[in-house]
Amino acid sequence: MIKLKKAVNNNRLLVLVILVYSVLSVLSPDKAARALKGSLYYVKEMLMIMPVILVLTSLITAWVPRKTIENSFGSGAGVKGSILSFLLGSFSAGPIYAAFPVCKTLLEKGAGISNIIIILSTWAVIKVPMLINEAKFLSFKFMIIRWILTTVSIFIMGFIMSRLIKREDIPMEHSDVDPQSRGLTVKSACCMGCGLCTRIAPDNFAMESKKAVVLVPVGNEAQQMRVLEAMEKCPAKAIGLNFKE
Repeated sequence: MIKLKKAVNNNRLLVLVILVYSVLSVLSPDKAARALKGSLYYVKEMLMIMPVILVLTSLITAWVPRKTIENSFGSGAGVKGSILSFLLGSFSAGPIYAAFPVCKTLLEKGAGISNIIIILSTWAVIKVPMLINEAKFLSFKFMIIRWILTTVSIFIMGFIMSRLIKREDIPMEHSDVDPQSRGLTVKSACCMGCGLCTRIAPDNFAMESKKAVVLVPVGNEAQQMRVLEAMEKCPAKAIGLNFKE
């Protein structure tokens, strides 16, 4: 009984949806059937798209250096960052919900909030395929005027949101950084559990629950050399090191 209550509490939205469908199926079976058909369509779409998006975010996390994201989409990237964010959103593919995990990953790698707003907004309302269809059905003049007004609004909204929303307001992935590790980190989401780092630098790394963790801070020069070797050979590029105090 306790497990059941816990399961219901952890899946309240799903339980609510099931209850609504149950009531609707009694009161109006035809509407319930049409609603269920529509829901299954979107579930099928998500099952087709989300695995690709999750692979993409994993690749960004594992292979794209934080410095690259910061230089391209960070708060200090300036106009270049805004333009790159606009282009990324404009030439994206897939529904808007596919943008959320991508933007979350970019944010965790150092992207600025204003640029995340620009990516999300352009992804939602001014993607290139959407503009082509808009011009076809509503005329080119309609499309270009809306595009201009929407673009201006997006940049203004990105600026305002970056002043209202702080990075700490957004839930981030659990940090793997030990406060005593002096910048030595292991990104558990990327770690493959191969144990290579523990063999190369056993003084600094250990395995816990099939994931590498930081055991002790980087100490002498010999340890630094072994940690750097582990970083270079890590197949998932999950190890980070910053010697700054």
